[in-house]
Amino acid sequence: MVSEDVADDCGCAPTERERRLFGSVLNRRSALGLGAIGVVSFGALFGGGVVAPAFAATYPSWDDVEEARKNESSKASEIARIQALIQSLADDVAAKQALAEQASDDFYAAQQEYFDASFRADELQSQADEQAQLALDSANKAGRVAAQLYRNGGDDTSMELFFSGSAASADDLLARLGTMDKLIERNQSVYADAITARDSAQSLTDQAEVQRAERDRLQQIAQEKMIAAQEAADAAQAALDEQTERKITLDAQLAALQDTSARTLAEYQEGERVRIEAERKAKEEAARKAKEEAERLAAAAAAAAKAAAAAAANSGGTSSGSSGSSGGSSSGSSGSSSGSSGSSTSSGWVRPSSGYRSSGYGARYVQCGNGYCSSGYHYGVDLAAGCGSAIYAAYGGTVEYAGYNGGYGNYIKINHGGNIGTGYAHIRSGGIFVSRGQTVKAGQLIASEGNTGNSFGCHLHFETYVNGSPVNPTNFMSARGISV
Repeated sequence: MVSEDVADDCGCAPTERERRLFGSVLNRRSALGLGAIGVVSFGALFGGGVVAPAFAATYPSWDDVEEARKNESSKASEIARIQALIQSLADDVAAKQALAEQASDDFYAAQQEYFDASFRADELQSQADEQAQLALDSANKAGRVAAQLYRNGGDDTSMELFFSGSAASADDLLARLGTMDKLIERNQSVYADAITARDSAQSLTDQAEVQRAERDRLQQIAQEKMIAAQEAADAAQAALDEQTERKITLDAQLAALQDTSARTLAEYQEGERVRIEAERKAKEEAARKAKEEAERLAAAAAAAAKAAAAAAANSGGTSSGSSGSSGGSSSGSSGSSSGSSGSSTSSGWVRPSSGYRSSGYGARYVQCGNGYCSSGYHYGVDLAAGCGSAIYAAYGGTVEYAGYNGGYGNYIKINHGGNIGTGYAHIRSGGIFVSRGQTVKAGQLIASEGNTGNSFGCHLHFETYVNGSPVNPTNFMSARGISV
């Protein structure tokens, strides 16, 4: 355990005292939000496929339907009951989806606020370090001037002039005295510079410490928002699955009650079974085709990269690849991919996409359109390979988030351990192939490229995190033998 004093010195995580203070503030601040999330996650707490208690235990059985068909009064009552249940299911889905959307927007806003605070803290610390170095340089310079003063006679020069026995020696001493005066004047200026730089460094350091505390506070909020968003999304999906499952039966029961023909309940039940099976197969087929298409595009990209490498080797140089379709707002220069995506290097890391870099990390031109504007500071790199192209896990780890995330659209965050993480944004609808808590390997197909969220074209927005804060993916991956 790191002591409170050491934690203060390193300027990293909050101290024990700060965590206690922050915890009390956070608990009060998040009380209302947690109450809302409690509504969303009720179903998850009591198991998948469970709907709100208002109607969860009142679904009619086929025996109930059979009994109701025996007289018109009971039939009408059962019809109204089933219609109310169908509407309740629809209302429950709509409510949970609305909460999930709001939770994802809250997560995105909190995440971006945290990223901004982290950036400001780093900037302030960098400025403080520059001023501290300037103070050190000025102090060293003042020391050199003092040494020069000593070599030029120190403080005894004026006394030597007073007792000088000749005009020649007096002229020499006056010259030396003039030189010393200039050196003293210069030294005073250098010393003043050192004091100013030292004070500036201290002020900036103090500001950086305050900003780091704010960064850590916002990081905690962003983490809680991420968990809340994932739980809300899971609850919405559970409600949708419940509706899908229950509505088929309820529709069949309603049809049986409203039908005046002589069809038997067995026929309705068989129709229900057939529909359920057809829906299951359709979902499996859609998922299979999506993965096959992503794998096909990945294989094509790998073959193209291999062919380009072979051509470059034969020609004795490096060929310049042509740019593909733009994948987002970009003020940075485009870069070609090196090596095939999804292939492991000696570091164990892989390139997450075969796309060219359409936007780099850092400040960029703000582009507006489609009802929103791009950010002025880009916390990742954009890799554009084309809609539906494969996205791979850059390294092995555990999926922390898989779902919608406001302006990032469909988004995956992977924890690689050692305070290292990666993020993958703008994934296409239906293109997330992993789930929260799942363990993935480096190079594993996890998603396919899309245009969801605040995006101006199909691309992968790729982020790398150290201690939760975004760092330049180009530098981060380059240190691991990968060019992005």
